[in-house]
Amino acid sequence: MDAMTLLTRRASIGPKHLTEPGPDDGQLRQMLEAALHAPDHGELVPYRFKVVRGGARQAMSRLFGEAARRAGKDDAGVALDEERALLPPVTVAVIARQDMGHPQVPAHEQWVALGGALTNFLNAAHALGFGGKMLSGAKARDPGLVAAFCEPGETLVGWIALGTPARAAKARPPKAGADQALMTWQPPTR
Repeated sequence: MDAMTLLTRRASIGPKHLTEPGPDDGQLRQMLEAALHAPDHGELVPYRFKVVRGGARQAMSRLFGEAARRAGKDDAGVALDEERALLPPVTVAVIARQDMGHPQVPAHEQWVALGGALTNFLNAAHALGFGGKMLSGAKARDPGLVAAFCEPGETLVGWIALGTPARAAKARPPKAGADQALMTWQPPTR
């Protein structure tokens, strides 16, 4: 598959459609290498990827259940969140590590670097034959989960679910809005 086809056919595949095997250490390293090649002003690497697999998946499942309880979910909701944590063979926590006082690289550029790294990571997973999906939401703001995954000053962005697709990704039509996303700049009139 050529590069443009790979980029335009990548689609998220949810955890319930991901099976073993998940990526091994060498494949995760390739994904990281792709992430590290995203634009990064000042080469700050303002992000971290933390891999959850094996027995750590059970610990993460318990943490997801505790977060669900703090969010006021009933027993069925807690069980569902615990189960969802165990679905993908590999989960990768995405952590922002921003230097808010950097003299040359403002925060918005560091967030852009993280977004580029995340995109490259997911595209590399796709290129290697894996499915994946970025998951975030209220869990990423739960104090217990933040404390479990982050060092002081870091932000939990969410998790990437990874595995072998049990089904093909749904075909996606061309994205609408191209006219609003790509336009010719006109200098202001004076």
